[in-house]
Amino acid sequence: MTLKDAQKQVDDWIRKYGVRYFSELTNMAILAEEIGEVARIVARRYGEQSFKKNEKNKKLDDELADVLFVLICLANQTGIDLEKALVSNLKKKTDRDGKRHKRNAKLTDKYF
Repeated sequence: MTLKDAQKQVDDWIRKYGVRYFSELTNMAILAEEIGEVARIVARRYGEQSFKKNEKNKKLDDELADVLFVLICLANQTGIDLEKALVSNLKKKTDRDGKRHKRNAKLTDKYF
């Protein structure tokens, strides 16, 4: 599935099941909430925190998909083509950081 396909499928889903998009502000708040759920899982799975009994079944892939869904909603309702935006963003990062990270001693095995 391409990002363009994903944007279309989310839009179709919203129109069929969601009635309409939530406002951009509401979706931004939902996005922050979903990112918090991802952070909670990562902090417990890869960090020092431990899971509570009712949290052990939370799935990182499902929570990341929730983030992606809301992000796509925001892109759709603001007229952003995510494929085009990502291509442009990767070019910007390559131009800016193409050599910087390779020169960063903190990113080499010798540093650790």
